[in-house]
Amino acid sequence: MDNNTSKTCAVSVIVPIYNAESSLALCLESLVGQTFTDFEVLMIDDGSPDNCGKIIDECASKYPHFKAFHKKNGGVSSARQFGIDHAQGEYTIHVDPDDWVEPTMLEELYKKAKDTDADMVICDFFENSYKGQKINKQKPSSLDHLVVLKELFSTIHGSTCNKLIRLSCYQKHDIHFPNELSFCEDQYVVAALLKSNLKVSYLNKAFYHYVRVLNQNSLSKRYTNATLEEDWKARNLFYELLKGTGFDDDVYNKKTIDVIAKAFWWGKEFYSSRAFKKEFYCYRHNVLNTYNHKMERWLLYLSCVGWYQPVIRVIGMGLKVKHLLK
Repeated sequence: MDNNTSKTCAVSVIVPIYNAESSLALCLESLVGQTFTDFEVLMIDDGSPDNCGKIIDECASKYPHFKAFHKKNGGVSSARQFGIDHAQGEYTIHVDPDDWVEPTMLEELYKKAKDTDADMVICDFFENSYKGQKINKQKPSSLDHLVVLKELFSTIHGSTCNKLIRLSCYQKHDIHFPNELSFCEDQYVVAALLKSNLKVSYLNKAFYHYVRVLNQNSLSKRYTNATLEEDWKARNLFYELLKGTGFDDDVYNKKTIDVIAKAFWWGKEFYSSRAFKKEFYCYRHNVLNTYNHKMERWLLYLSCVGWYQPVIRVIGMGLKVKHLLK
């Protein structure tokens, strides 16, 4: 990590970029239009094979505070860490290239940080999908860092995109985005930061537009043994991180259920009923005792005891009927 502690601006915005040429322009335009002026944007082309590199070069040529970087593909964790290592702001925030932000985001978040001397400012965020737009409220029940840490695995989203974070906190506590993770890497880093006794503030307003695009068929085709192995690895990394907090076992159980639920929804072309049972039968009681969604709980349980493919077929028929009735 770069140990240069000199700051040249108030906020560094980190944009990790890969295969996002269709949405990148809107993302960058929303940053160009910020009412705040004391910031830099680090656009990190993570070896993207499309035209993202050209787009960020053109943007950097127009706006001096937009900086284009090109690196060999290393995954989203390496791209985020590259941004942290090259950031020159007092605070950092991440913006993903599929998403966009409101014009006053940086101005209002930075003001809140300075007014409260916060290490981390959490705000609400918008979720945009084909169903429309909704606001996800992110208010912690308490601003105590350990309370926020616990709620990071229940009611608070783990993203670094709705959190303004003091850059020196990464450096002081030697916290890095883990290369072992290609998902939940932001939640892991936020959890590591919150373990380190940060001063947290909350701003009751949404600025960030998270664009949800879900192609279930595409996800199913991508599910492999490697997916499962990475999911178990992520669960174990979180467990090791949270040892001694008093809720490490709860998070371990929740992450286990997340692994099973992902296999359930993504694995229809990968698992036979027998294979699903072989992998997850030992967790059947965890599903019944831990999972909060009543209907999905029983679907997962039936799958764990050997009924995976029949359950998936019933769900498929139900979706077809629902579509016909529209």
